[in-house]
Order: sequence, then structure tokens, then C-alpha cells
Amino acid sequence: MHNKSLSELSSSLQKGEFSSVELTQYYLDRIHAHNDVLNAYITVCEESALSQAKLADQTLQQPSGRLLTGIPLAHKDIFCTQGVRTSCGSKMLDNFIAPYNATVVEKINNSGMVMLGKTNMDEFAMGSSNETSFYGGVKNPWDINKVPGGSSGGSAAAVAARLAPIATGTDTGGSIRQPASLCNLTGLKPTYGRISRYGMIAFASSLDQAGPMARSAEDAALLLNEMAGFDERDSTSVERDVPDYTASLNDSLAGLKIGLPKEYFGEGLDAEVAATIEAAVKSFESLGASIKEITLPNTGLAVPTYYVVAPAECSSNLSRMDGVRFGHRCDDPKDLHDLYERSRGEGFGDEVKRRIMTGTYALSAGYYDAYYLKAQQCRRLISDDFQQAFNDIDVIMGPTAPTTAFNLGEKTDDPVAMYLADIYTISTNLAGLPGMSIPAGFVDGLPVGLQIIGNYFDEARLLNIAHRYQQTTDWHQQTPSRFA
Repeated sequence: MHNKSLSELSSSLQKGEFSSVELTQYYLDRIHAHNDVLNAYITVCEESALSQAKLADQTLQQPSGRLLTGIPLAHKDIFCTQGVRTSCGSKMLDNFIAPYNATVVEKINNSGMVMLGKTNMDEFAMGSSNETSFYGGVKNPWDINKVPGGSSGGSAAAVAARLAPIATGTDTGGSIRQPASLCNLTGLKPTYGRISRYGMIAFASSLDQAGPMARSAEDAALLLNEMAGFDERDSTSVERDVPDYTASLNDSLAGLKIGLPKEYFGEGLDAEVAATIEAAVKSFESLGASIKEITLPNTGLAVPTYYVVAPAECSSNLSRMDGVRFGHRCDDPKDLHDLYERSRGEGFGDEVKRRIMTGTYALSAGYYDAYYLKAQQCRRLISDDFQQAFNDIDVIMGPTAPTTAFNLGEKTDDPVAMYLADIYTISTNLAGLPGMSIPAGFVDGLPVGLQIIGNYFDEARLLNIAHRYQQTTDWHQQTPSRFA
């Protein structure tokens, strides 16, 4: 049952081959059997999930049932869920019970899907390995001695190990695509503004974007149909019609022009990963596409630019976590200064503190122009590179990550090495473009992801390209043997 696609699960539910309660209990049983090993979930919502499933079964008896009604999913623990702890993987919010639903959660609830629980994540989405979580690191289902990627590592591990059919994630600098690559999933970061950020606890407001983490492009398209859309409660939400993302999945790729940035295939890219990606790209020629080398000359500015912009925005966003209005509160403070100092010192982990300090410094008087303003100018140059490239090609392809999954603890003492794990994904967030990672093969038994980047609001084209590739390959159907 756990290897069925969303369409297959939907068809079985509609035919009455099993009920939503049975399906939900099946996944809850898998979570109970395997989560102690993987640590993919922070909170499992057994009672409420079964209640939602009962309602879904009633709805399925009526004409009002929708395609995804009754299908379970997991939410990254960054989305506010009414009455359920929303921790962001942090001690700071360990006791925070959200009083309302994020728009993404609200829309998915309206589709009749069932929330299994909330998945583990790097603290406040700051990390590339899911090792900064207050609740402990997540293990990669392909090798439990390896990281699953981050910050959406819990969602990635849950779907890869079939502890959920599909999950939500968020992507600030690669946090959907990089773990999708390391765990053999299809992960999509939509155009900035395509999905509401209301109720999604902010890390870096100009970069954060929600998206689906799925086994296949078809599954991702089905969930994106429910997630996307304008929301007047989010000032960054774009008022634009939402297409049916499944409608063009089978369109021909004849005439598709693919650009390969030479900057994505240079120093730092593992040779075997490079060979795997080149073989995957080459296969698109048989589907009617043409391939052209391009240049994105300001790619080298992406990591330093990101690590000024993102910390600056997180410094501002996390200032509200003060132990007064909400968040962890220290015991017996001597005075207000002591309350602030100890509450934040105890509530935040090392990586979050590092980024808050970096961001505060970049925004301080005397350094704003030298760092933050300069970073925003570099951001424009990076965005202009993409627009120049899209004058000649339709999509950009390359590796999602420079290596396969690395060992747990390997990079925790070297923040710069950890930051470089997102070197190929950060640029799309800085530019606000859609990007996705799809399974493209294995190196020494570990998954490799192919990244596809499109122009603004080109999600349907990306999903079409991924789907046609997945019709000719079976990489996305591979399951870790321990969880098969």
C-alpha cells in the first residue's frame, strides 16, 4: 500500500478498496515502527488524524469528495496548525500551540487530506543537514549514518521511508530541493509568491517559499494544485490564476531548449555526481530537447550574498522571540534585561544564534551599506543573469547538490562547509525563481538529484519535464531496502 502513488491511493479510496481510516492507520503503524530510527516526526497526531480520516470517509460517500480526500500527509513543523504544537524544531517554541492554521494547512484541510503529524526540521529552517533541531538529527533512510539534508529533512525522510505518501516543505536556500536530492524525492520550490506564507513561521521573508515533497512529479503536481493561490492575508502573495498543474504533464518536450551553466560543473562538484547528472541531461535529447552550455557569471556571489541577506532577515524576524510575548521564558529572571538575555540564550541553538549575530552586525549602523545594501545589489546581478539566460533557453539544468548525502556530524563544526551544500540551490531563492529536484540516479547506493530551474511561474513546465523524464526512468520508484 505504501508504494502507491497519490492517484492510485485516490482511486482505491474512491472504489472502496480500503477506507481512509484504514489507510491512515496503516501509515500511523509505519510511523510507530520506524520513527524511532529515523526521528522524522516531532509530533504524531494519531487521534486527530483518525478523526479527520473518519470525516473523509463520510465525504467520500458524497459527490463533494475531491481527488485527494482521505489521503494522509505530513506537514513540516514550520506551518502553524491549530491546536497542535508548532515548534520550528526549536526549544524556543517547544510549548507553542498554534491558535490558527497557516493558509497552506487550511487549503489542504479543505481538500479533505489527513494530517499524520509534524515533521522534524533544522531549527527555524537554518541548516542543510537537519542536525540543528532541538529534537535531534534526522537520519537518511538510504543510510542511517548519513544526513537527509535540510532544513526539510524530516519531511524528506518521512516520504522516502514511506512514513507518509507526501509532505509539505519550505525552501529558503534549497531546503526542499537539497533534501529531495539526498533522499531520492521530487521536491519543488515554486516561484516566490505562488504559495501563501501566512502562518508559515518566517526565517527570511524575501526568500521563504513552501512547496511539495513527493515521490513523483505527478504527486507533486496534485499537491501543488491544493497549495497554490492568492491569499490577501499575505502581502507577498501574487494575485494570479492557478492552472491545473496535472493538465500539461504529458505534453511533448519536442523543441525544449535546456541550458547547462558551466559554473555548475566546476570545482567542488563530485566527479561521479557530475557524470550522473550529465547522463540524465543527455537523456532529454531522446525526448526532443536540445542542450546548450550557458553562463551565469555571478553564481560565485550567491553564497556570500545569501549569508548576508538571510541572516539579516532572520535577525529581524526572530526579534519577536523574547520570552515576553511568546517563546521560551527563563526561570526567575532578575530583571527585564536578564529575562531577554537568558530566554533567548536558552531558547535558541548555536546555528540560530550565529545567524542572528551575523544579521544584526550586517544591519548595524556603519555596516548596512557595506554589507546588506551591497548584498542586495549582488542579488540583482544574480537575478539579471537568469533573465539573460532565459532569452535563449527554456529551462536550466544541473546538479542539486555537489555530493551525495554526507555523514552525520561530518560538517557540524564547519559552518562554511555546511553552507556550501546549498551552492547550486541558493541562486533561485535570491532571484525568486521556481526550481525542483528530481531523482536522477545513484552513486555508491546514495541518491543523486537533477535540478531544473524555470522562469517565473513556470511550475507547470518544470513538472511536465520531470514527469516525462520519470516516464522513461524508474529512479523515483526506488525505495530504501530497510523501508520497502
